Amino acid sequence: MAKMEVKTSLLDNMIGVGDMVLLEPLSEETFINNLKKRFDHNEIYTYIGSVVLSVNPYRSLPIYSPEKVEDYRNRNFYELSPHIFALSDEAYRSLRDQDKDQCILITGESGAGKTEASKLVMSYVAAVCGKGAEVNQVKEQLLQSNPVLEAFGNAKTVRNDNSSRFGKYMDIEFDFKGDPLGGVISNYLLEKSRVVKQPRGERNFHVFYQLLSGAPEELLNKLKLERDFSRYNYLSLDSAKVNGVDDAANFRTVRNAMQIVGFMDHEAESVLEVVAAVLKLGNIEFKPESRVNGLDESKIKDKNELKEICELTGIDQSVLERAFSFRTVEAKQEKVSTTLNVAQAYYARDALAKNLYSRLFSWLVNRINESIKAQTKVRKKVMGVLDIYGFEIFEDNSFEQFIINYCNEKLQQIFIELTLKEEQEEYIREDIEWTHIDYFNNAIICDLIENNTNGILAMLDEECLRPGTVTDETFLEKLNQVCATHQHFESRMSKCSRFLNDTSLPHSCFRIQHYAGKVLYQVEGFVDKNNDLLYRDLSQAMWKAGHALIKSLFPEGNPAKINLKRPPTAGSQFKASVATLMKNLQTKNPNYIRCIKPNDKKAAHIFNEALVCHQIRYLGLLENVRVRRAGYAFRQAYEPCLERYKMLCKQTWPHWRGPARAGVEVLFNELEIPVEEYSFGRSKIFIRNPRTLFKLEDLRKQRLEDLATLIQKIYRGWKCRTHFLLMRKSQIVIAAWYRRYAQQKRFQQIKSSALVIQSYIRGWKARKILRELKHQKRCEEAATTIAAYWHGTQVRREYRKFFRANAGKKIYEFTIQRIMQKYFLEMKNKMPSLSPIDKNWPSRPYLFLDSTHKELKRIFHLWRCKKYRDQFTDQQKLIYEEKLEASELFKDKKALYPSSVGQPFQGAYLEINKNPKYKKLQDAIEEKIIIAEVVNKINRANGKSTSRIFLLTNNNLLLADQKSGQIKSEVPLVDVTKVSMSSQNDGFFAIHLKEGSEAASKGDFLFSSDHLIEMATKLYRTTLSQTKQKLNIEISDEFLVQFRQDKVCVKFIQGNQKNGSVPTCKRKNNRLLEVAVP
Repeated sequence: MAKMEVKTSLLDNMIGVGDMVLLEPLSEETFINNLKKRFDHNEIYTYIGSVVLSVNPYRSLPIYSPEKVEDYRNRNFYELSPHIFALSDEAYRSLRDQDKDQCILITGESGAGKTEASKLVMSYVAAVCGKGAEVNQVKEQLLQSNPVLEAFGNAKTVRNDNSSRFGKYMDIEFDFKGDPLGGVISNYLLEKSRVVKQPRGERNFHVFYQLLSGAPEELLNKLKLERDFSRYNYLSLDSAKVNGVDDAANFRTVRNAMQIVGFMDHEAESVLEVVAAVLKLGNIEFKPESRVNGLDESKIKDKNELKEICELTGIDQSVLERAFSFRTVEAKQEKVSTTLNVAQAYYARDALAKNLYSRLFSWLVNRINESIKAQTKVRKKVMGVLDIYGFEIFEDNSFEQFIINYCNEKLQQIFIELTLKEEQEEYIREDIEWTHIDYFNNAIICDLIENNTNGILAMLDEECLRPGTVTDETFLEKLNQVCATHQHFESRMSKCSRFLNDTSLPHSCFRIQHYAGKVLYQVEGFVDKNNDLLYRDLSQAMWKAGHALIKSLFPEGNPAKINLKRPPTAGSQFKASVATLMKNLQTKNPNYIRCIKPNDKKAAHIFNEALVCHQIRYLGLLENVRVRRAGYAFRQAYEPCLERYKMLCKQTWPHWRGPARAGVEVLFNELEIPVEEYSFGRSKIFIRNPRTLFKLEDLRKQRLEDLATLIQKIYRGWKCRTHFLLMRKSQIVIAAWYRRYAQQKRFQQIKSSALVIQSYIRGWKARKILRELKHQKRCEEAATTIAAYWHGTQVRREYRKFFRANAGKKIYEFTIQRIMQKYFLEMKNKMPSLSPIDKNWPSRPYLFLDSTHKELKRIFHLWRCKKYRDQFTDQQKLIYEEKLEASELFKDKKALYPSSVGQPFQGAYLEINKNPKYKKLQDAIEEKIIIAEVVNKINRANGKSTSRIFLLTNNNLLLADQKSGQIKSEVPLVDVTKVSMSSQNDGFFAIHLKEGSEAASKGDFLFSSDHLIEMATKLYRTTLSQTKQKLNIEISDEFLVQFRQDKVCVKFIQGNQKNGSVPTCKRKNNRLLEVAVP
């Protein structure tokens, strides 16, 4: 059964007001109070029509789980409580189902949660779109591009621990099914000045700290870096460590993300080498040095850092050193080389570091775009996500804040235009009369900044290009001349300034009245930052680098492509980028997320009303609400409106059978709502005043209470009736079961009584029959007894004479028979075990049974030995036969024999078949090997031993070299005449050969072996099997051995040995070999 889906609404269980359009009365105070009330109850999202307000909670909330994703999936925007998932789902469904390109604009102050909001949007879209291996890979790459860009483009500021210091716009491309195909990322104005200098309490970009904290020692050594932050001048030390941030773990995350996005290992290493080079550039310091002509020049203090940079980048050290000391200016065909003083050298160093890092970041964005771009050329649907810096008002505002705020002015302009356009289109679509809305148009501020003739950016570019002395002060003077009469421009010298005598407006500053408030800009650094000048000598030095990545970052350094034209300024580049962005946004359906920072402490549960009020003003949120409610404050489709309020009218409750619009008309007429309070559109009902909506909600709430009371009444009646019927049914069942039980019990009693009576009757009958049978049996026994006695008497009388003659013999035979019977029965119960070695046997009961007793013992022993032998396999029988043969040959003759009894005869002690060392020996022998053992062959000359492999086959005896496996001697068994050995506990034995045979040419063999008994036994049995003659085994402590032409006596003596228990053999003379046995 499908799960029942419960329809809810934005208006259900509201904390405060979920949509600010419904706020009554509308004022700045009520707006802030409503936000605070919702914030205190963990409701961080609020609507202004279709715009989502997001208040940063500075903590994790359980509202982003997979279950929440499913709750908002395919739901109407106003169906559930406000959430960023609702806006994401609305945008995704419009793109997928209506084929409308979408863009999601996320704006707010630094620290307001813009980056997290963009991640949530992307994660929601990734969760609800299609599945599959390729789709999942694309989604993973899109999501994993964030950690890489955050590492290189985000930094810790006083307002935010993970502040985006660049603007990012990502176009996610989808196919016709709504599955992601890829994406394109655009970046705007990286704050590259942060590379060389950071305000107090802030850090450089994350990647520097992550590299030093998380890189392995091997990588750091390769990059010539140390973990100590204090070693590097470009890293601020007062806030190097951030609470709750693990830079080492984040470094591993970035490396993994780079791998997922598609960076090759050598590309990732090249990127880190560039980062290391930027770090080390900050450690280059200069000292002044005067030349003969009186000009100041600079020299590098310590060239060790320069050397390491050149090793990292592959640049010739002398080339880079000259680029830091000289500047070459080219004009047509002339080249002029001038020296750089210390200040200029430091400027050149910082400019190189900023340009190197900025170009690396742009290369990273382009490299990510190559990986995540769509591979197909089919028509794509696009969803853009804009995460860009918010409006910035600091104590010291410079060029970066100026162009950031310019971008926000443009975004506010397009926000107002698109919001009014969307509102007007809906009124026209629903055939509702459009009411003109007065609002502040900030186009005049945009024109002040971007006008091509007298705009601030145009004048800044003009001043940068002007020949002669150009300073920030000359730029300010020009502003005072051109913009003096502009109502949104103020400076100490301007005519419209109201602060001519106010010292809070210094001479070197100007103030612009932005839509978000007045901002005071320090003019110092405007010209240099707009020029963004990098000396051509440094560009050419970078182009000459052996490092492929660095060389690709400075194409203008190629001497073959020298362009004397001045590069575009930073301001003009950013202005063109913003124009392209605005053009792109106007082609898409906009969706807005306004992020608000509740406090400056980055702490949870703190709501600073003054700070929030400031953000509400410069974001123009109240104006946005007024635009939405200028005509009608609330609108809703007829179907959900009728479904929500149908219980207020008897004609529409519980079901309305006609069209939804007709039902709403009947409903509003029944409630007598004034006609001027609402209008009927084509598909929606428009309500002018929020009070009307709240009145409907109050009536609905009261009606729901009445309906709840009615439902309770009906439910209680139904419950009581159901309980009564259940009790009645239960009583009937219980009564039926009891009657059944009573009848069963009565039947059992009757049955039991009948059985007792039957048993008594049967017992009486049985006893009566038994008495009759016993009487009859006694009569028959009595007659039999009398007849037996009578017949006995007659027989005794007749045969008395015969009985008396043979009585003794019969008694004797009977007695003997009874004794024999008793003897055999006792023997049966006293039989010993079936083990052949069990010598137990029952004692003899009578002397006359002595021979019988012994014969039985012998027969039983033979029988159990046969039973034992029948259990043997053929292999075991062969082993025992050999053991028996050894016993007959050596028992009580050879002292070594007892120790061999418990050792099994294995024969093949050398596994020749398995050892590749003896493969040649194995190939030479075709017969079955009976014995394969290493023996010691006694030398005839000196009595010393040599190891030989002793092999016995069915027909031959072979000796082979132990190391090489080469056969040394081969003796047929028919030529073996005798085996001689001593009676002592040694392993020496001699094999005597037949005189005159070919094998006997060198004489007999004298060996020593640890398996003498086994070898002699197997030799004896094999010889007997082949020759049918018994081999002579001579056991004597002295015997003769034929050595070539001489006979030598081998004599065994007892003696103490130096080698312990090992017998030794010595040649005493030409006729005597003496073996000392311990």
